[in-house]
Amino acid sequence: MRSIWRTLDRGLARDIGLVCLADGVVGLSYGAISVGGGLPLWVPVLLSLVVFAGASQFLFVGIVAAGGSPIAAMIAGLLVNTRHVAFGLAVSDVIGSGWRRFPGSHLMTDENVAFAMGQDDLRQRRAAYWAGGIGIFVCWNIGVVVGGAAGSVITDTDVFGLDAAFPAVLLALVLPALRDRATRTAALIGVVFALAATPFLPSGLPVLLALAGMLFYRAGKPALEVSR
Repeated sequence: MRSIWRTLDRGLARDIGLVCLADGVVGLSYGAISVGGGLPLWVPVLLSLVVFAGASQFLFVGIVAAGGSPIAAMIAGLLVNTRHVAFGLAVSDVIGSGWRRFPGSHLMTDENVAFAMGQDDLRQRRAAYWAGGIGIFVCWNIGVVVGGAAGSVITDTDVFGLDAAFPAVLLALVLPALRDRATRTAALIGVVFALAATPFLPSGLPVLLALAGMLFYRAGKPALEVSR
């Protein structure tokens, strides 16, 4: 693992550090929302260690806090996390083989996958993936504990704008990829699918429909390459 940190250049390490810090703030929001909604502190802490998937954790806590069934909340969280199947295929060679498979899969997030896919060299991709995954895991869980401890005080995270931190981080990560025409077209098609389905489908499912944009990416990429 020591070679991972040596492989990172200064700019990439800085960017990963900033994202880890931002995710720590989001984790603080999650902990505060969970405890402020009436859940004991051990629930968000355990979910953060075992599940480690921010969107699914927020969805689970929201459903349970609103009086929904924990089983329904678990199913909803699994549906949201099905996007990780595509992530796993994209970074399979980055994670590595053998014992690395389990911890590497557990540390998979939108952010470290985006960092990894943004690098050209396999060593850089691997370093970005593991550094981002480990850093986010540590910062997220620290944030959850701190936020949960303060949950009785911070009852409305919207006042502080903490709810906007997560989408802002993801937007910053994907913006460089939108320079590519095929990627930009696929993203726009995905957005249209998701927005059209939002009034009719439960939370989390419209995001999955946005993956349909990948079909247009695969179809449009060869044509774009030929046109160049």
